[in-house]
Amino acid sequence: MSVKEYRTVNAAKGGLLTVTDVPDVSFGDRVQIRNARGERRNGEVIRAARGSALIQVFEGTDDLDLESTWIRFLDQPLEITLSPDILGRIFNGIGDPKDGRPALVSNLKRNVRSSAFNPSARSYPREFIQTGISTIDGLNSLVRGQKLPIFSASGLPHNKLAAQIVRQAKLPDESTSFSIVFAAMGVSYSDARFFQEDFASSGVLGNVVMFINLADDPPVERLALPRVALTAAEYLAFDLDRHVLVVMTDMTNYAEALREVATAKGDVPSRKGYPGYLYSDLAEIYERSGRIKDRHGSITLVPVVSMPSDDITHPIPDLSGYITEGQIVLSRDLHNQGIYPPVHISPSLSRLMKDGIGKDYTRADHPQVSNQLYALYARAQETRNLASIIGAEELSSQDRRFLEFADAFDRRFVGQGEDEDRSIIETLNLSWELLSMFPPDVLTRVSESDISKYHRSAEG
Repeated sequence: MSVKEYRTVNAAKGGLLTVTDVPDVSFGDRVQIRNARGERRNGEVIRAARGSALIQVFEGTDDLDLESTWIRFLDQPLEITLSPDILGRIFNGIGDPKDGRPALVSNLKRNVRSSAFNPSARSYPREFIQTGISTIDGLNSLVRGQKLPIFSASGLPHNKLAAQIVRQAKLPDESTSFSIVFAAMGVSYSDARFFQEDFASSGVLGNVVMFINLADDPPVERLALPRVALTAAEYLAFDLDRHVLVVMTDMTNYAEALREVATAKGDVPSRKGYPGYLYSDLAEIYERSGRIKDRHGSITLVPVVSMPSDDITHPIPDLSGYITEGQIVLSRDLHNQGIYPPVHISPSLSRLMKDGIGKDYTRADHPQVSNQLYALYARAQETRNLASIIGAEELSSQDRRFLEFADAFDRRFVGQGEDEDRSIIETLNLSWELLSMFPPDVLTRVSESDISKYHRSAEG
C-alpha cells in the first residue's frame, strides 16, 4: 500500500475523478479517496496513461471539494473477503456489510475481476434443475451450469418469479439445496425489502448471500456489484463444492450505469448510446457461470433483463440472448388476464433443455410431451387469430377444441400459485391431462406406448 497521498484532482464528472501527476499507476488499482472532513470513499483506476489516472468512485463524487480531496493508490485490486459466513449476510455493491453486522474476518480475499472459465476446463451443463414452475420445468427446462435469463418489462412480476425460483430450485436427486447468490442492481427500497422478507419468511435466508444496490445508491457501484457477486459464487461453488444459483436483477440497470460512465469517459457511443463494448462487458459477466471438470460445484445463472418499452430487440435483451442459452419471456397480455407467472411460451426457449431431460433426468416421455405441447399450442394460437377475424361461432368443432385447449393451457399449465411448488412428475401428469383433450390420432409427436400409458382414453 502506498503511503503517498495526492491532491492533484482536476476534474469530477459522473462518478469519475481525473488525477494528474501520479506515476506508476495501473488499471484496476484500488483507490482510497479522503475529503477535508476525513470521510473516505472507495475507487478503482479505470484508465491510466502518461502520469494521469481516471478513477471510478463507487460512492459517487457528490459534495467533493476538488482542492481538498486526497487520493491514495493502494497498489492492489478491488477484493472482497470470503468465508462460509457470507451466507445469510447482506452486502453492498463492493462487498461491504449492509445488514448492520460486523465485517467478515478472514484471511481469504479474492480479486473481483476474475476471468471467465477456461473453455477447455468446462464441463457441459447437464442435470435437470427443478424450479417447481411448470412453464420452466416442462417446456424450458433449466440445467445445472446454464445461463437462462428472464426477459421482463416494467410492471410485470419478475421479482415474484425470481423469488419463487430462489425458494424452490433444487436438484431432484440430491437432498442438499442450492446456495443462492442474489444480486440486485438499482432496485427500489420496497423491492429490496420484498426480497429480504420473502427469503426470511420462507426460511431460505440463511442459505442466501445478498448484494444490494438501491436506486438512490451511486450508479457507479452497480458496475462492481455483479463481479463481486460472482466472485462470492465462485468461492461457494469451487472452494466449498456447493451448487450455486445466481439470480441478478436487473441487468438493464447495470447497462444504464455502464452507459452513464462510458458517456462521462467520452467513449464513442453505439446502439441507443450504449458503448460499443457492451457485448463483451455482458459476456465477461455471463461467462463466469458454468461447471468445471472434476469439480462437484457449479454456478447456474438466472439474470433478469427488463425490456424497455417491451422491446425484445432492445440492445440489452438482444445481446443477452446471443450470450446466454435461451430466455424466459414474460407476457403483458397474460399478466393483464391475471395469469401468474405470465410466461409467454412461443418466444421462450432453453437451448440446453434436451441435454437435461428424459429417462435419466426427469421421465422418459418428457421430450416428446414438450414437443407435442408446443405444437398444439402453436396451432391453438393460429386458431385464436382466426376466431378474432371470423368469430368463434364460425369455427369447426376441431378448431373449437383447440381454443378450449389454449384456454385450459393458459389457466392450468401456465397459471399457478406464487407458493405452488410442482414436481416435474406433477407437471408431466398435468401435461397429459391437457393432451387428453384430443383423441390419440391428433397426438403425432408422442409414442403409442406413451399414449397407452398416460392418455385418458387408455384408463381402465
